[in-house]
Amino acid sequence: MHDMSSTSASRSLPVLVAVCLAAVILPLNFSAGAVATLAIGREFGGADTHLAWITNAFMLTFGSSLMVAGALADEFGRKRMFVGGVAALTVLSFGLCVAPGILVIDVIRALQGFAAAAALAGGSAALAQVFGGRALTRAFSALGTSFGVGLAFGPLLAGALIGRFGWRSVFLVIALIGIVALVGGAPRMRESRDPEASGVDWPGAATFTTALACFTFAVVQAPRFGWGSASTIGLLVASMLLAGTFVWVEGHVRRPMLDLSLFRFPRFVGVQVLPLGTCYCYIVLLVMLPLRFIGIDGLSELDAGMMMLALSAPMLVVPSLAASLTRWVAPGVLAAAGLTVAALGLYLMSRIPMGGSPVTLILAMLVIGCGTGLPWGLMDGLSITVVPTDRAGMATGIFSTIRVAGEGVALAIVTAVLASLIQVRMSATGVMADHVREAGAQLAAGDLAQAQRWLPSASRAVLTGYYTEAFRILLLVLAAITALAAIVTFFCLTEVAGRARSSEAGGLPDLP
Repeated sequence: MHDMSSTSASRSLPVLVAVCLAAVILPLNFSAGAVATLAIGREFGGADTHLAWITNAFMLTFGSSLMVAGALADEFGRKRMFVGGVAALTVLSFGLCVAPGILVIDVIRALQGFAAAAALAGGSAALAQVFGGRALTRAFSALGTSFGVGLAFGPLLAGALIGRFGWRSVFLVIALIGIVALVGGAPRMRESRDPEASGVDWPGAATFTTALACFTFAVVQAPRFGWGSASTIGLLVASMLLAGTFVWVEGHVRRPMLDLSLFRFPRFVGVQVLPLGTCYCYIVLLVMLPLRFIGIDGLSELDAGMMMLALSAPMLVVPSLAASLTRWVAPGVLAAAGLTVAALGLYLMSRIPMGGSPVTLILAMLVIGCGTGLPWGLMDGLSITVVPTDRAGMATGIFSTIRVAGEGVALAIVTAVLASLIQVRMSATGVMADHVREAGAQLAAGDLAQAQRWLPSASRAVLTGYYTEAFRILLLVLAAITALAAIVTFFCLTEVAGRARSSEAGGLPDLP
């Protein structure tokens, strides 16, 4: 018995390590890529929209292909998807190390999103084949911690590498981590499939992905082309038509990619609000704050990475604390309280003047990080427990897709809103209309030098003033969105409301 246990452990531990290393790579690609954006822009130049796609392209393809990757893993093999995804991420990261321009970088980043979806879908499913019972719970806890490590230390690692070796070294390190994951764990991983898998809902996948792409492209390009331009309106209309087509398709296929009937359950809707809320109080700041610290405040990449620890380090501790607190406090109450605290942190940050005390700014970022950590530690488990057991797999897939796709959409929206706020401020002070769009978009991207080229008569102090006022308003908008998410979460997920509604929905399991 001891020998069998030892053999099992010797096979399962390398698999867990490999999947966790892959889990570090995914958020590292996101958070470290954000820090590297301005360094890439300094080397290649280019429009702000081209730089925006360094992050947006990755998040768009990642979010839109996650459910398809899960279906492909069930049909063709979980190990095959995981190994293929990590291998593709590794090769593409090496490709970024030698990329000759921003357009190539954007294309590679989009391909990395597909690879990331394959790695996550295959790796998560593979863990379920190796572990069981409490061991599976601990394995997924380790997986969540790995994501936290990638988010928390990605900006710091990127800042240190860029400052010493240049931005290409960031992607070289990611590639090396991928090699370790492949060599260390893939040979010990067993292949598994779902014998009842019935293929991919390709019509649903195509309409969903195209709708998301049209919407994201419209929002990203709007500050440059104008919100009332024919191209922006055309893309937004196309995205709505495609979204409507997607809903129709999902209601008429035998095995839909997204089971829309789950949205009858108020508690399921409440769970979907949690990742959307954390997008606007946390995820967007992982990109926006480094751009501000480096491009506007003039900090080095390393110093910006150090500052970002105040926002992301709580993710290493607070989610586990939230899970422990559910013994005494209902998860819905905890999640709503966390979003409320995060909204308060955003409001406090909006009150700090540009160039104000770093200590005050760090404290506000800590408040946001700690508040976000409460729903962050609970929402994965809630995504399963708020629906009937036989729908848990579909619910998890929907939750993951909304989480990742929502992050990409939120980032595109917030970046566009900041650019628009800057442009409105410029117009109000008499800046020539021909220069407002370009200068405002460049300033929102943190490229102060390019903004000055469009407005040579404006001093650095004047441009910084435009940015400061726009960023302050943006923080208030984010605080309002987060507070609204807290209210919806409370009413949908608290036990009293949940029990009252569960009888209407046909009876759902109680929240843990």
